[in-house]
Amino acid sequence: MELRDQLGFRFTAPERRVWTVRALVAAVRAHVEREYSDAWVEGEISNFRAPDSGHLYFTLKDGNAQIRVVMFSSKARLLRFRPADGMQVVVRGRVTIYEDRGELQIAAEYIEPKGAGGLQVAFEQLKAKLEAEGLFAAERKKAIPTLPARIGIVTSPQAAALSDILNILQRRHHTANAVIYPAQVQGDFAAAEVAAGVRYFNEVRGDESRSVEVIIVGRGGGSAEDLAAFNDEGLARAVAGSEIPVISAVGHETDFTIVDFVADLRAATPSAAAELVIRSRVEVETQAEAARERLVRAMERRLLEARHALMERAQDGAFARMMDLIRQRQQKVDDLTYRLERGERQQLEQMRRRWETVAAVVRHYDLRRVLAGIRGELEAGTAAMAAAMRNQLLQNKVRLERMGRALEVLSPLAILERGYALVFDGAGQLVKDAEQVKAGEDIRARVARGEIRATVKKATPVE
Repeated sequence: MELRDQLGFRFTAPERRVWTVRALVAAVRAHVEREYSDAWVEGEISNFRAPDSGHLYFTLKDGNAQIRVVMFSSKARLLRFRPADGMQVVVRGRVTIYEDRGELQIAAEYIEPKGAGGLQVAFEQLKAKLEAEGLFAAERKKAIPTLPARIGIVTSPQAAALSDILNILQRRHHTANAVIYPAQVQGDFAAAEVAAGVRYFNEVRGDESRSVEVIIVGRGGGSAEDLAAFNDEGLARAVAGSEIPVISAVGHETDFTIVDFVADLRAATPSAAAELVIRSRVEVETQAEAARERLVRAMERRLLEARHALMERAQDGAFARMMDLIRQRQQKVDDLTYRLERGERQQLEQMRRRWETVAAVVRHYDLRRVLAGIRGELEAGTAAMAAAMRNQLLQNKVRLERMGRALEVLSPLAILERGYALVFDGAGQLVKDAEQVKAGEDIRARVARGEIRATVKKATPVE
């Protein structure tokens, strides 16, 4: 529009741009994520929540300032400690905006306690929890057999601790037999593999060819990070629940782990464990050793293939955006569930206050005259409230199921299952227009199961 000012000069009025709320929030979100893609933030945890989805939600406070934090389950599973209200922490993550509420938040990738290390906090938390349950009590510990004929060892076949144990047993007692359950004793899978070994020996107790009378769980010394697998709650419960006596032989004499406290006997070193049970050297069958080696090779190959496939998928920007959308929907479901639970608690609190009010009124009147009327009103009100709550719960259930179905429809795998494909050019960009590619150019198509590579013979745009 062309206008004139008081002096007669012409000028053009600026165009007015009107945003939708979602478009404005999305634009701000993209800007914030680009500017603060890797931020470290220090503060105090409050309003901590951990729903069944596995995601973690809390508020990070610093004086009068605060910001919400969400850590999705894929990252939360890697935490060595349990966050709690009042804990001072340092959070690393991506600053973003939760679009449904237009609220600034941090999508956390890593959390560490301020002051004490994460491993030490996790150790103290788990120790206090298990001690309160009585798993360290002396009366629940089982006696170690004085001369066992068969002893189980759960450790790594490559560990130096195993050689020490076997050498001492060979020197001390040549008639005892040893059965080795190979397991990693360091890393993310170590705790699960050691726990599987303890459960295995308990499961085969009735099999005379495989049963053992005592179990040694051991590895050599190392740093706190190296011994972290033996501070795992799942492993501790497996050792505590063992029907067979368990000897813990982890690290050096000054090293203490959670497994040391729940085991029936703690040995200062793996060599000391061998001295305690008076065992002989292990006779490993050729077939069992070959099977173990095949299993190790197969597991390493499968892990390598899975890691390679995961890296390929992670490089596709389209899938990253789809996973971000799915995580937002998951967060929305968690938020709706939390609001529903809070609404139910508020309704119950209102009913309780109403009951107390009615009870106070009743006490000021002759109960013989008004009790019948009040009882009728209360029963009618309770029935109406119960019916309203059932109706509300049913509506919320239908809404959640509808959202779940919508989430499934939005799943990228569901779209690909219907026969669609994502086509990428040689530079890895998603092809939306035939003019993006030229004859002779290599392209690849991602389908529901696998990938197709091809060469363009002719690219014809659609008019």
